[in-house]
Amino acid sequence: MEEPVISYHVPVMLNESVEGLHIQPDGTYVDVTFGGGGHSRAILERLSDSGRLYGFDRDADVEQNIPSDARFVFVRSDFRYLYHFMRYHKAVGLIDGILADLGVSSHHFDTCERGFSFRFDGRLDMRMNTRSGRTAADVLNTYPEEALADIFYLYGELSPARKLASTLVRARAAKNIKTTEDLLCTLKPFTGKDKEKKFLAQVFQALRIEVNDEMGALREMLKHTLSALKPCGRLVVITYHSLEDRVVKNFLKTGNYDGKAEQDFYGNFHTPFRLINHKVIVPREEEVGKNPRSRSAKLRIAEKTE
Repeated sequence: MEEPVISYHVPVMLNESVEGLHIQPDGTYVDVTFGGGGHSRAILERLSDSGRLYGFDRDADVEQNIPSDARFVFVRSDFRYLYHFMRYHKAVGLIDGILADLGVSSHHFDTCERGFSFRFDGRLDMRMNTRSGRTAADVLNTYPEEALADIFYLYGELSPARKLASTLVRARAAKNIKTTEDLLCTLKPFTGKDKEKKFLAQVFQALRIEVNDEMGALREMLKHTLSALKPCGRLVVITYHSLEDRVVKNFLKTGNYDGKAEQDFYGNFHTPFRLINHKVIVPREEEVGKNPRSRSAKLRIAEKTE
């Protein structure tokens, strides 16, 4: 199996997630977050010549990591279009397992021109797909104050969301906020030394989620797994923050995002999945020591019941 062309990302809970797929050698699988290809390569190692793996990603950078393997099909798209592309490939209802690692790759955080990290000065972009869509700078400079406050409160879980939005709107009136340094200067009144990194991480997370519509895409992808997976097919999801984990947990438990299972006429609960791990799986201490970015990861596994 060939190695990635670039050092892109260290796959989190690699063995645990691939084991969770319960791979059948001649099965059909989907890695909806291809990235550096670490999970995909591990899946391919377990497939026979008749197995098939589809890998989704909208980031042009990851195309350097596509394996030269006849069993692998790369889909240049957001995973929210899972159903559309699986229908195109005549695989709807035939998928044995779907894997989603929802984390942002190390490549994104470590590439200053992508604008994902507050550690580097660069253009505030944050788009996963740099070929289209609005940037983080567009959001900061054009959104109404109330909309900005909602983003920071809902996606960053920041209590001073309204005050923060007001400060940003006043700052942009004098000068557009275009770079990481511009944003950090505006945020100085909110950052104390003891909580600076956490606060900035929450701000950048909120902007990134909005720019890429991460929560909307996640909900759409999860919904499509119900039709894409075959009976007894596995859904394996790795989350990294409470917002997405709550959605995934509710969906796997009940088949909807509210966490309320449907009942039939007799009061029996109906859920489309059987939980494989009732207790969430987290990285081992050894993995966190080697890859600190894995520390917030949570792995959930479920099997489609019908």
